[in-house]
Amino acid sequence: MEYKIPLFDLNFDDQEEKAVIETLRSKWISTGPKTAELENRFNELLSCKYSLGMANCTVALHMGLILLGVGAGDEVITPSLTFVATVNAIRYVGATPVFCDIKGLDDLTIDPTILESLITDKTKAIVVMHYGGFPCDMDQIMAIAQRHDLKVLEDACHGPLSEYHGKKLGTIGDIGCFSFFSNKNISTGEGGMLVTDVPEYYERGKLLRSHGMTSLSYERAKGHSTAYDVMELGYNYRMDDIHAAIALAQIKKLRHDLEKRSKIRQRYIDNLKSINTIEIPFINHCEFVSNYVFPIVLKNSNAEIRDNVRQQLHGAGIQTSVHYPAAHRFSIYKTYRASLEKTEYVANNEITLPMYAKLTMEQIDYISNELREILSS
Repeated sequence: MEYKIPLFDLNFDDQEEKAVIETLRSKWISTGPKTAELENRFNELLSCKYSLGMANCTVALHMGLILLGVGAGDEVITPSLTFVATVNAIRYVGATPVFCDIKGLDDLTIDPTILESLITDKTKAIVVMHYGGFPCDMDQIMAIAQRHDLKVLEDACHGPLSEYHGKKLGTIGDIGCFSFFSNKNISTGEGGMLVTDVPEYYERGKLLRSHGMTSLSYERAKGHSTAYDVMELGYNYRMDDIHAAIALAQIKKLRHDLEKRSKIRQRYIDNLKSINTIEIPFINHCEFVSNYVFPIVLKNSNAEIRDNVRQQLHGAGIQTSVHYPAAHRFSIYKTYRASLEKTEYVANNEITLPMYAKLTMEQIDYISNELREILSS
């Protein structure tokens, strides 16, 4: 159906179109100058040393775990309340995901206290996911990692420019990964970025994302190299310059987009905070964040009630979603036994309301009033 208010809308205009045309006319469309420009721009945005443009965030996560030395026989602690790619990447390297519960209905990020209790002599790394762009408790998590000599991979796919104690998300752990999927804050259709401050990870990552080759086609075409060696078994995980050009156009708008999202979030909070049958996660968070989504959680509810509320909102022309079905409940992961009471409650009772910079205050009021009426009945 066509919704009066969709869940998300692309922040595209003629800037993205011009960027693509310019790249096409350059006659270099695979990994090349635009990808390099985007990587440099990301270093500036995040104040990090190294960025690697990737085909998508899933392969960035896979690459990140390889670079951190995670492999068969290792255990990796991860949230279940995340998109399944976070967990799939752990299986790609032959490691075992160990699911950790979230803090609660008011904070949908991984619980460090529970996390530490899950560590065994097989634990090699922790994967955190900054839900909606809101930061995990990275001080506690990094202290735990240091105590137990563990690596930390940040799934920051929701959080470009989100901050934690003055640092950008993705730059606090050993490696950070970002997504440029079509519904993300930076939208290119497909694409991602791996960031790190560790030169060894960067140099090896450059090899692995391009078949383990010592030089790229663009470098050879420019005469910087006429031959290459293959150092180890690599992958074709490169970003191309068409997607990089779109990302560069998107980044020009990013700060303004996020500032508008912040105002939209505040309007939602002002409208909904008096409804005692819902919880607004992160309601008191005060640092700058990306506001990738706007979640609410129904109290004293169940999945049937939640789905009925969503259906009524859809009937009013308001598209909603669920972020996320719990990964440990998927058929492929049921054998990895986990008791995650808070995660399961949120997975059953969370509703994601529309969130994007083009939303008007009148639309937010309409959504809020419709939700209030549905819940009151």
